[in-house]
Amino acid sequence: MIAKIDAHYKKWQKTPYRYGGTTLAGSDCSGLVMNFFKSKLSQTLPRSTAAQAQLGYKVTQPKAGDLVFFKTGRGGNGLHVGIYYADGKFLHASTSKGVIYSNLNEDYWKKHYWMTRRLTK
Repeated sequence: MIAKIDAHYKKWQKTPYRYGGTTLAGSDCSGLVMNFFKSKLSQTLPRSTAAQAQLGYKVTQPKAGDLVFFKTGRGGNGLHVGIYYADGKFLHASTSKGVIYSNLNEDYWKKHYWMTRRLTK
């Protein structure tokens, strides 16, 4: 799973944030997640963060490939999603920096963290 997330990052890392975007020309957070699951795991996910937040089941200890959700108040529904990587890091489409790794332990993400959900076995 780590290798799949790394490969996805290498392909998408120069992608700027674009609300409603789902391509390498520009993507939002749920678009990045949707593309990861389709290209790397052959799973079709819903388009919106709110719909993705209904999938799988809640876990307290994240592992690579889990979805981490935040209530940021930004975007269409005020929600943000990323793909958990390892050691507190997660991959997401940042509104200011595009597709990057961030850390759950950073003050901003700690403050806005909502839940982690597992979609994979």
